[in-house]
Amino acid sequence: MKNFISSLLETNGKFLFLFVCLTTFLLLLMKKNFIEAEIAAFEVLEGQGHGGVISLMNALQYFSIPIIYFWKFTIISFMLWIGCFTFGFKINYNTLWKVAMISELVFFLPELIKIFYFILIFPDPNLHEVRAFYPFSLMSLFDYEALSPAWHYPLKALNIFELVYWFVLIQSLKLTIKKDPVQIRWLAMSFYTGPFILWLCYYVIIYK
Repeated sequence: MKNFISSLLETNGKFLFLFVCLTTFLLLLMKKNFIEAEIAAFEVLEGQGHGGVISLMNALQYFSIPIIYFWKFTIISFMLWIGCFTFGFKINYNTLWKVAMISELVFFLPELIKIFYFILIFPDPNLHEVRAFYPFSLMSLFDYEALSPAWHYPLKALNIFELVYWFVLIQSLKLTIKKDPVQIRWLAMSFYTGPFILWLCYYVIIYK
């Protein structure tokens, strides 16, 4: 794992960003064409002449990928940069951007699992089942339709892949900063994990 992360840290940042965006584009394309396009609700909408609206919404999702990632990586790397400054670590901001991108690769796994699950294991889902499914998340312990919509995103966000993300983030920071591992863990917990949990709580409170 360390060797793999080290090789990624040496990769050109622009190439890594392009790889993340293109991979996300391909996964979204697969999900749209092989899963959502087969759902009865979308077939009915297309039959009623709403196919153009659906195509427009899909196009907006595709084109928004680099914008969303740009803001996500900027926010995460900025939080980590503040953490490094607080702990007295000197590190290049662009390097922290790369750390955020490397950690993001973890979230390709649940998307692949979701695609293959609905293609091979459960090939005829409805819209609720597709939206509710997030592998190895707390959402699997609850009834999606009976649950308040305010809890949908937080329960899907709390999953085993988020834990793996934290692990990769910490390992990437260790290889980059090369300081006391305990301090680096506290840095990640204080300036990523903590704000992430607070954001989920805030989401539940303000959801309407």
